Amino acid sequence: MTRKQRRLTFIAAALAALGAALALVLFAMRDNIVFFYSPSELAQKHLSPGTRVRVGGLVKEGSVERGAGSKVSFEVTDRGTKDVPVTYEGILPDLFREGQGVVAEGSIGGDGTVKADNVLAKHDERYMPREVADALKKQGVWVENKDVPK
Repeated sequence: MTRKQRRLTFIAAALAALGAALALVLFAMRDNIVFFYSPSELAQKHLSPGTRVRVGGLVKEGSVERGAGSKVSFEVTDRGTKDVPVTYEGILPDLFREGQGVVAEGSIGGDGTVKADNVLAKHDERYMPREVADALKKQGVWVENKDVPK
């Protein structure tokens, strides 16, 4: 075998080993991969019950219902286009409230309800710590934004 043939054989073997390693990693992670959907996308997909998903959107106004203990049910909406009912048992994040962004991770039930085992509340992208906002107000630079929920 010439030097060039040995080099090509080594490169081919290395690529095959890399491909096999990648295939093993993806195979091992197949149950841990969770896709993110908006309520409209989730309605279009028609996923089977038991499928793990992340649903993100806004908590629909007037949809939060607190049950016995720490049970909570609410709806996630993407600005009124589609709504997805979510049930959760546990302590909700401090930033959770109606009209606020939220991501619920869980499995889809037979009736289309997402039974969440994890709820994350998203803060507004215009968030600013109170100390920074106060300093800007003192300097006269702060502009009050009426669209930001309080």
